[in-house]
Formats: sequence, structure tokens, C-alpha cells
Amino acid sequence: MRLLLALEDGLAKLLLGAIVVLVFAAALGRTFGHPLIWSVDLAQLLFIWLVMLGANKALRIKAHVGVDYFVRKLPAGLRRWLEIALGLLTLAFLLTMAWQGARLTMLNLERVYGDSGISYGWVTGAVPAGCLLLAITLAAHIVRCLARGSESLVFARPNEEMAGAGHAAE
Repeated sequence: MRLLLALEDGLAKLLLGAIVVLVFAAALGRTFGHPLIWSVDLAQLLFIWLVMLGANKALRIKAHVGVDYFVRKLPAGLRRWLEIALGLLTLAFLLTMAWQGARLTMLNLERVYGDSGISYGWVTGAVPAGCLLLAITLAAHIVRCLARGSESLVFARPNEEMAGAGHAAE
């Protein structure tokens, strides 16, 4: 599992580096009168994949922004079951998005993305792939929460937030 997480993090870093290089190359090309029109399209394509990988990492370490003012005031047992119920609802949404995103990807395979000549399916394919990654991560959180009984499904414990130990969820 740690290998897969390291691979995901490495891929995100690679995508970010490629985006920076592509945008810089496009700026240089425009400056010298030779614009690289395809580089902006490719950078945007890589960015959507990077967003999905980043969203999954944020979910994995429980770093998504959440409004928990009222939830934290609930008794621990009720809060836990509310988080599980909302987690299951979110899981259903993510699986629906993955299914519909896969259908949309199939419809866009022959469509060309901008001036790049790349299939638009690569762009829309980020949605089902990202939603599946998020669904797997959320399902793991739900299982862990049910098994341990005291762990928060969504929010890091206050001492984890202060210590920056949100990575313990990995």
C-alpha cells in the first residue's frame, strides 16, 4: 500500500513539474514569436489529473476544508454515526460520478482537445479515475472508522491538526 501511495505522490509531483515546464515554455515561445499553442492545452490536461490526485491525498490525510462547528458539539457517538452516514452518501455520489464520467469519456474519445490533437477522452477520463480514487480512499476511512469505533471519519483530531500528524491516516 505504501508503494502505491508513494507512486501517487510521485506522479503528482511529476505532473506539477511538467505543468510548470510547459507553461514556462509557452511563455518563452510567445516572447520570441514562436508560440507553442499545444503546450497550454497539455498543461490544462495535466492539471485536471493533478487536481484529482491532490484531492485524493487531501482526503487520505483528512485535510479537506470542512465546516464542523456544529458537528464537533455533538456527542462522540452521534457524531461518528453522522459522519459514517454522510460518508456513505458521499461514497454513493463518487461512484455515480465515476460511472457517469466513464460514460462521458467514452463519448469523447474521438473529440480532439484544442490544438493538441489529443483525444478529449484524456480530459474527461480524469473525472471517473479521480472519483474512483476518492471512493476507494473514503471506503477505507469508513471501514477504519467502523472497525476502530472512535476514529473520526472526516476530521483529524485536534492534536493531529496541531502536530501536523494528519499523515497518520495513511
